[in-house]
Amino acid sequence: MAKKRYILHLIIMTSIALGLFLWRMNQSKQLITYPSFGIKIPTGYEIHGIDVSRYQKEIDWEQVVKMRDKGQKISFAIIKSTEGITLKDPKFDYNWKKSKENNIIRGSYFYFHVNRDPERQAQFFIENTKLIAGDLPPIIDIEKSHGMSADKIKEALKKCIYILEKKYNQKPIIYTGANFYETFLGNEFSNYPLWVAHYEQPYAPRINRNWSIWQHNEKGRVNGIRGHVDFNVFNGSHSALIALCL
Repeated sequence: MAKKRYILHLIIMTSIALGLFLWRMNQSKQLITYPSFGIKIPTGYEIHGIDVSRYQKEIDWEQVVKMRDKGQKISFAIIKSTEGITLKDPKFDYNWKKSKENNIIRGSYFYFHVNRDPERQAQFFIENTKLIAGDLPPIIDIEKSHGMSADKIKEALKKCIYILEKKYNQKPIIYTGANFYETFLGNEFSNYPLWVAHYEQPYAPRINRNWSIWQHNEKGRVNGIRGHVDFNVFNGSHSALIALCL
């Protein structure tokens, strides 16, 4: 009888400890409203960033760097460079130069069309984007299937990745939505850094793999930028973000 009571007591205490642990985990990552940024931002992440393109028009990067809300700041920016094999973002050169001048860790992405020549798209990005040490590795933005099968999409992405890895000697980052990733990409790309889009989730994106950057909201506001801007968190420390860079 005493042994049964001891086992029951052990089970109860273990359950209480587990419940307390889960409660603390939930408390460490909540959504907190930041009035100046205009959105709720998940807590528990140290490093916050934005991604921009021509749609944000001319950005005052000095104001971006200076902005604070409850101690939070913008530490990195991911900037659109190219799309397909002919389109270069008209604001890229300006944003690329000014973000660097204002000491923001910068990265660059290109919008990848799965139904166009993957090697030429990668090469077009390389020709128009001068990445240097301290920049994030190249980022492939893949979002739409264009009616292609998962196998064909994977084949195109692998060809694109091959060109980039050969050029930079480092794995590129893949950007996509959580649903797109699980539907079309899956485990074959699990060893590549992932920048995942999944909006307004309370703690983390719902995806069954590790991730590096989470685009959690598309309606943020930052001084120096007209209109809305996407907000992101980095899944790690500042030193881990630096380690991810070229």
